[in-house]
Amino acid sequence: MRIEISNNMKRTLLQTLFLLLIVTNISAQDVAAFFNKSDSFFKANVVDGKVKYAAIKNNPEALNALLETAKGISVSKSDAATYQAFWINTYNLLVIDGIVKNYPLKSPLDVAGFFDKTNHEVGGKSTTLNGIENDLLRALFPTEARFHFVLVCAGLGCPPIINRAYTPKTLESQLQKQTVMALNNPNFIKVNKNKVQISQLFEWYKGDFEQKGSTVDFINTYRNEQLPENAKLSYYPYDWSLNEAK
Repeated sequence: MRIEISNNMKRTLLQTLFLLLIVTNISAQDVAAFFNKSDSFFKANVVDGKVKYAAIKNNPEALNALLETAKGISVSKSDAATYQAFWINTYNLLVIDGIVKNYPLKSPLDVAGFFDKTNHEVGGKSTTLNGIENDLLRALFPTEARFHFVLVCAGLGCPPIINRAYTPKTLESQLQKQTVMALNNPNFIKVNKNKVQISQLFEWYKGDFEQKGSTVDFINTYRNEQLPENAKLSYYPYDWSLNEAK
């Protein structure tokens, strides 16, 4: 059976394809601009794992512009690196924004519903911080436990925020670097012979860390000096004090 395509149909198909290419190109440009501007923002406002909240409060334009751009960006989980990098940066930016809007304060927990009630319009969605972490990242990429070392909650108990954006090209090395750094930090993993104190992160998200063995197995995967086989684990209290650069 032969199907004839009229000139009008051809024109319509070509116009549709052209419009799709334009939209795709604009979207790609928006995403690239978001990563570049996020990188500049973090470099200007993060020092030694802490954030210049007061300075951002006085000049919020760059942060506001970034989050406005993030509203219209659409990323697909089929491009995992771009998707993950976008949502990691967006999470960290929204945390900073939430602190700045309520600044001065001593802890993100001073704001009721900071993580689970406040909705944000980003990525074409309305979601909370917990929604980004649990629904858009952990649920879709359940084997990626390293998210816990790059999503920064504004508390000193969290692994430190970096002064760069996460990008699709650098994401894998950044996830690895931040996890290795955290799990070799004596203030994060506290070792006294066979007694080992670890962050409550490992208690709250135990299932993420024990997919291929014990919590000790996970930690030892990234440590230079292995924890002892007979390590007795306990959890030290999470420090929710604000990670502010003074």
